[in-house]
Amino acid sequence: MDKRQLLTRRQILKAAGFVLGGTALASLERWLGAPTALAQDPSPTRAYYFPIISYSPPPPPPSVVHIHSLSATTWTGQANYWNYVNQDVVNAMVDAGLQNLTSTATIQDAWRKILPNYIAGQGIAIKANFNNSGSGVLDGIIQPINALVRGMKLIGVREEDIWVYDAIRVVPDRYINGCLYSGVRFYDNGTHTAAGFNSTDPHAYIQFRPPSGTPMPPATKLNDVLIRATYLIDVPILKGHIGGAEVTLGFKNHFGSTNNPQAFHNNAFPDQAYWRTDWNPLVDLYGNPHIRAKTVLIVGDGLFAGTTWSSPPLTMATFDGKTPNSLFFATDPVAIDSVMHDFVAAEWTVKSGANNYLRLANLAGLGVFERGNPWGSGYTRINYRRVEM
Repeated sequence: MDKRQLLTRRQILKAAGFVLGGTALASLERWLGAPTALAQDPSPTRAYYFPIISYSPPPPPPSVVHIHSLSATTWTGQANYWNYVNQDVVNAMVDAGLQNLTSTATIQDAWRKILPNYIAGQGIAIKANFNNSGSGVLDGIIQPINALVRGMKLIGVREEDIWVYDAIRVVPDRYINGCLYSGVRFYDNGTHTAAGFNSTDPHAYIQFRPPSGTPMPPATKLNDVLIRATYLIDVPILKGHIGGAEVTLGFKNHFGSTNNPQAFHNNAFPDQAYWRTDWNPLVDLYGNPHIRAKTVLIVGDGLFAGTTWSSPPLTMATFDGKTPNSLFFATDPVAIDSVMHDFVAAEWTVKSGANNYLRLANLAGLGVFERGNPWGSGYTRINYRRVEM
């Protein structure tokens, strides 16, 4: 069947008359073999075939990108699990994740989208997770940080402008010594260089907004590294928090940005006395302008995973009895926590209220909350993309 549209000469000229002036219209007539005046050809019979051109807009960029590679780690239960990570594979995973997230062809272009206005001297804070202070159970590992620094350097970011911190824990020596870039700065509780809590910035304190009848949490302050920074990258771990918050992901990772994580426990944990379905202080924490406005990227570290805050790394049945070997990427903090929550809940039993903070964060305009099946279908509002490497 001929897919072309049959048009008469009069239809062509009538359409062209809306967009062409007299000179251009006369030229078009000559090209079509028309007489010198349109009035001299009142009943045109010549037909012209034009192809029907359809336009398919490009797909929207993904909200959450999940990169999985079985070769990212070789750990099978040995001590010092952080020694069983392939840096080259992690570099490739980070590059692929950021390019997918930003719909760019090169890692340089991806970083230019993430840090479009960076100039030398602006601090880029990276919130790592050391809830176990390097004691040998599950903590942050350096390889994803090395990959992030490598990419930033490709667009001229200075190493000394990259500040890795956990303000209330110890950044372990093995983590600092494993950094491939000597100019990167590390801040902790003072065991190395203290992150500090001395700022007089008007937004240094979290503004809690509990409903009437709920006690006000104690005063809680953000650290000076975060307050001085221009940009923020959140790097939580794919980890459960069974018996407490039930999951501990990107929002809760910022307990380590404050001087008083205990201030949140009574209200943020589903089994605590003041937990409510209509308010969660995690939403107030992330809503602080030093976190909400500065966050340019969230990278979920799922190379290893565990069930609780003090868990050793564990294999997962949902990953065929292996470690997750995964990294997650987003700029939407609610969407990425939603997806990582679903992986934790698919592996271990978590209480139904574990993701209520995400529902409330969605209502507060912090991002998109949705439940789904991270191995396949289910997400309609979150544009989730999984890439196997």
